[in-house]
Amino acid sequence: MTTRAPSATTRVMRSDEWSSPPKPVRREVLTEQPTSSSAIASSSSSASDDRPPVLFVPGYGHGAWAFAQHWLEHTAGRGFPAAAMSLRGHGGSGPDPDARLRDYVHDVTQVAAGLPKQAILVGHGTGALVVAMALARYPARAGVLVAPVFGGLATALGLLRRNPAGTLPGLFGGHVSLRSTQLFSRSLPASAAQSFAARLQRVPAGAQRQLIRRQEPEPPVGTPPVLVAGSPDDRVVSASALEWVARRYGGSPLLFPGMGHDLMLDARWQEPIDAILDWLEKPA
Repeated sequence: MTTRAPSATTRVMRSDEWSSPPKPVRREVLTEQPTSSSAIASSSSSASDDRPPVLFVPGYGHGAWAFAQHWLEHTAGRGFPAAAMSLRGHGGSGPDPDARLRDYVHDVTQVAAGLPKQAILVGHGTGALVVAMALARYPARAGVLVAPVFGGLATALGLLRRNPAGTLPGLFGGHVSLRSTQLFSRSLPASAAQSFAARLQRVPAGAQRQLIRRQEPEPPVGTPPVLVAGSPDDRVVSASALEWVARRYGGSPLLFPGMGHDLMLDARWQEPIDAILDWLEKPA
């Protein structure tokens, strides 16, 4: 791991979180542990035992199921303890129709703090934004931002151009709906793409509205290495947006041409997770 986030002063006191803390909710967390065979396959069993847990954070509309489909088990098979959580109002976590970004960040930091070792945070889509914000509160071992959605007018206009019927309601407080063709490449069978897209859940209007303005998270606590990964053919996140986020963390994005936005569910799902795990295995 060589890419590191720039160091800067991070706020310690956040008065709004003291005066109006996020309400407690039930949090869904799915886990997979390395098997004895994965430990043997690593350089040594003790090295495998020392590996930090990887916490996967899905984006808006997605739940822990999106990582449980492929990446969770595959990560454990590579010797890393793996967990995938659902943000409040998603998957099997408790509902919160008034949720905002700060509530999701609270969920991530609480789950990460409950893991037995300092964790690696991996976020996808808006989950990558939540992870970037959580890095300013939780001293992660490393961060990985996959197809990061940091919001902004350019993102909104891009979605509006590609999917006007599904995007326009979101500009007026309604529900944004993404088509399967926006999320996946043509390599994924249409039946699988439509099945995954049908599982996407409604996002609270307040959390959606926050993405109209580009979010710029505070610098991470310490100097954890941060990797940005995505596809230049993503129909949700532009190539220029990937570059912009990567530059914020002092690097260039790791690109997977020909893949869609949901890299963890697309036909070539193994390529990005193996590249991410290879990066994590490199000496700091």
